[in-house]
Amino acid sequence: MAQGVMAQGSVQGWARAGTWARRAAIGVTLATTMAAAGYAGWREMETSRLQARLLSGVAQSMTVSLREGPNPQARYPKHGPYNERLGYTALPGQLDTLTHDVYAIEQQAVLSPALDRFMAGGGFPIYREKTQAGLTLLDRNGAVMYSARYPERVFDGFDDVPKLVADTLLFIENRELLDADQPRRNPAVEWDRFGAAVAMLPLQMVRPGQRSPGGSTLATQIEKYRHSPDGQTTGSVEKLRQMASASVRAYSDGEDTTLARRRILVDYLNSTPLTARVGFGEVNGLGDGLWAWFGTDLSIAKRVLAEPAPDLRTLKLKALAYKQVLALLLAQRRPSYYLIQDRAALDRLADAHLRALAQAGVIDPALRDAAIATPLAFREEAPTAPATSFVEQKATNAIRARLLGMLGVSNLYALDRLDLTAQSTLDAETQARVVEVLGKLNEPDFARSLGLTGERLLDARNNDLSKLVYSITLYERGPEANYLRVQADNLDQPLDINDGAKLDLGSTAKLRTLTTYLEIVAELHSRYAHLPKDLLADVEDEASDNLTRWATSWLASAPDRRLPAMLDAAMERRYSAGPGEVFFTGGGQHSFVNFNKDDNGRILTVQEALRNSVNLPFIRLMRDVVQFYMDEGADDGADILRSPDHPARQAYLARFADREGSDFLNRFYNDYRKRTPDEALARLATRSRPVPHRLAVIFRSVRPKAGLAEFSAFLRARLPKMALSDGQLSALYAKYGPDRFPLNDLGYLARVHPLELWLVAYLQQHPGATRAEVLAASADERQESYRWLFKKGMAAQNTRIRIGLEEEAFQRITAQWRSVGYPFETLVPSLATAIGSSADRPAALAELMGLILNDGVRQPTVKIRSLHFAAGTPYEAKLGLGPLKGERVLRPEVCATLRRALMDVAQNGTAKRVWGSFKDPAGMPIPMGGKTGTGDHRLDRWGPGGVLIESKAVNRTATFVFYIGDRFFGTMTAFVHGPEADNYRFTSALPAQLLKSLAPALQPLIDQGATRTADTRAMPTGL
Repeated sequence: MAQGVMAQGSVQGWARAGTWARRAAIGVTLATTMAAAGYAGWREMETSRLQARLLSGVAQSMTVSLREGPNPQARYPKHGPYNERLGYTALPGQLDTLTHDVYAIEQQAVLSPALDRFMAGGGFPIYREKTQAGLTLLDRNGAVMYSARYPERVFDGFDDVPKLVADTLLFIENRELLDADQPRRNPAVEWDRFGAAVAMLPLQMVRPGQRSPGGSTLATQIEKYRHSPDGQTTGSVEKLRQMASASVRAYSDGEDTTLARRRILVDYLNSTPLTARVGFGEVNGLGDGLWAWFGTDLSIAKRVLAEPAPDLRTLKLKALAYKQVLALLLAQRRPSYYLIQDRAALDRLADAHLRALAQAGVIDPALRDAAIATPLAFREEAPTAPATSFVEQKATNAIRARLLGMLGVSNLYALDRLDLTAQSTLDAETQARVVEVLGKLNEPDFARSLGLTGERLLDARNNDLSKLVYSITLYERGPEANYLRVQADNLDQPLDINDGAKLDLGSTAKLRTLTTYLEIVAELHSRYAHLPKDLLADVEDEASDNLTRWATSWLASAPDRRLPAMLDAAMERRYSAGPGEVFFTGGGQHSFVNFNKDDNGRILTVQEALRNSVNLPFIRLMRDVVQFYMDEGADDGADILRSPDHPARQAYLARFADREGSDFLNRFYNDYRKRTPDEALARLATRSRPVPHRLAVIFRSVRPKAGLAEFSAFLRARLPKMALSDGQLSALYAKYGPDRFPLNDLGYLARVHPLELWLVAYLQQHPGATRAEVLAASADERQESYRWLFKKGMAAQNTRIRIGLEEEAFQRITAQWRSVGYPFETLVPSLATAIGSSADRPAALAELMGLILNDGVRQPTVKIRSLHFAAGTPYEAKLGLGPLKGERVLRPEVCATLRRALMDVAQNGTAKRVWGSFKDPAGMPIPMGGKTGTGDHRLDRWGPGGVLIESKAVNRTATFVFYIGDRFFGTMTAFVHGPEADNYRFTSALPAQLLKSLAPALQPLIDQGATRTADTRAMPTGL
């Protein structure tokens, strides 16, 4: 039994021992497994072998390809300073705008499925990001005309970075980055720093202000300041996005990250944000930072820091450059604070790091001591931009200005930082040849050699040639668009006088007038050409304007009623060139003169008047045009003027009263708006002869609530020599009291304009009233002050009605002019508009010439042929011109007539010096046409009786708008601004001669394609 008990105990012991053994085995196994896992984890942290294997496969599956046509599934970033600066965030809206204009997407980036999923999940796009980017402009042949790159100063690669700079950056930010013993290392995580940062999180929760060591590597910092919102880490999720994106990006080239880690160092140095400086803009990268904040050139700093310092002078120079580099690397943590707010703190921080760097052996003691002894010295003023010639850059600036509007970019600073290459339509070689000629025109000998001196040209002896601005714009007509080929001037300022100024271009307005006239003739042809003779006679009898009467008369007798024949006949209509007639136009009576007095006694055809640019025939032609539109209105102008009971008369008179009353009020408001109530009353009192009843009317009207004592004091102060009794004053006070007379009578009694009287009274009660408030409050008074007009006879009323009818006619003329490119909202409602009083722009005249050359079809004017956004990125898109549609705005028959008339001007008239300047391949003259114009803009001051008191020159302009063959057209302009314009006597012969002189520079461009005469193509019909 004892043995049984012993056996039983033995079995239980063995059981207990087995349990312990199993537990021990499990424990050992777990410990071994944990140790193995820990070792594997430690080895993975050291070598990144597993990450390399996994992430390299993932990264290499993330690709971008460029495919034909638009990509509806394209992805774009929504934030990130880098993406915003390079324009990637704005691309969706810009592409939408461009494709709704004249452009189409020809090719666009398509993401691989892996990259698309990664970006959809919140990852940053994986591709080789650009250190530098900016706007590039190409000419039509692909030659670079303009290139902006930001940052401007960069390290070209890893070997370009001085070892001292690289070692310093690594010591401060990422010491394990370039560990050569671990070629697969993941540069996105430095585990010891990351662990320390994680360990500090509980303490930060307890003490929110406690600073912790940064866990960010250079790779994640780059992701942060490039792609995170506002370049900031907003939380743990954003941090994980940075780390994940940086990790995948590092393995894009495979498992070995050696080259990727070197690129990270270079990219950081070239892109780290260093705040912004007024006058320089955003500062990114060490190179631009050295230049913007210290005035140190990167190339010099690289050389100094890469070489040993054998002597004291070299050591001081090296210490200066090194401390500046160190300061910028440290300032990245709080750039605005250190670089702007507290520079002394940055100096102290740099000195502390110099000691630590020396202790770690990164720098030697000599460099440490020399750098500590060298205080940071910031440049006082922002670096000035390199001087640029506006003359040489005028064309590219015009293209950049066009891009601003196309892309919705607010300024050139932002435009130049876009990742964009745009191909313009300019011809750079021709542009350069033209600019070279224009740049030498201020030299008298050169001007003489080009034939620019002489009668109606320049006086090289007495004229300051440097004051003259010359401008040329040349377009080439293509099958679907007009392409800008040359845009140049010699004005060394940003202003583009082709498209940015309002100029008096003189007789070029005759071309617009002639166009309107011929369109009216064509319209009359469409109305009446089908009618039999008897009905035409009835229309002629009823017509009240000359053009309708002539058209119906001609159609009744013409053997050939076709439109071309009628237009030819219209060019043969005759007008007197006599200057003796006085014309009622523009609200008054005007006389006009001809440039050449020999024309005064002639009666000229329209063609002859255009050929020699004679003024008076075009004044009379414009009168016929105005009369046509007056009688074409809702109410026949002739009927209104003839019938005293016509219902429209009152409406015209009321509009006249309102408009002229507003003009007077505006003038009076300018005089009184800054005066106190007492000053205004005193000023009004001086406007009338000082007699008692007039002053009484003025005072009682302006201050109706004032008492007799104040009234008496006012009159006695202004009439000290008159012994006015109390009785007399009391009688005057009562006689001219408020509401005793209507406003019109009060003005008459006081001998001042009734609206001036009303305005001073109104401002007494409302001293701060605005101009708009005054006009709004005076509506009834404006009508009241012109009540006399409604009671006058027909002659006085008709004078005012004619003014209204003429203004309405000019509104219709304005609409016609604007339909063919006139650039301004209104014309001066005067017959003088026919000879240039309404001003114009050279570019707008060129548009009209393009219409004429293209048989009346408006084609898009193209300055930019293609755009290439974000090359080599997931956002890449190539755009070219899409299908272009023309718009007919003139009849082709009218355009054919105009071309022949303009060719006559170039062959036989005021521009005949240019004929034969351009040759075809056979050596024959290329047919040309054009219109000349000279504008003498002056400020004239007139006295009573129409006597000219003073005349000051504002500017003098001469323009030639032209076509060359059937492909090229443009404008040439000469311009002098300011009082000096009085010293010049050039006419439009000057730009014509200059175009002739530029022919050798332009001929190679003209020769690039066959040039036909303008009238050899089949003529399209219809509207």
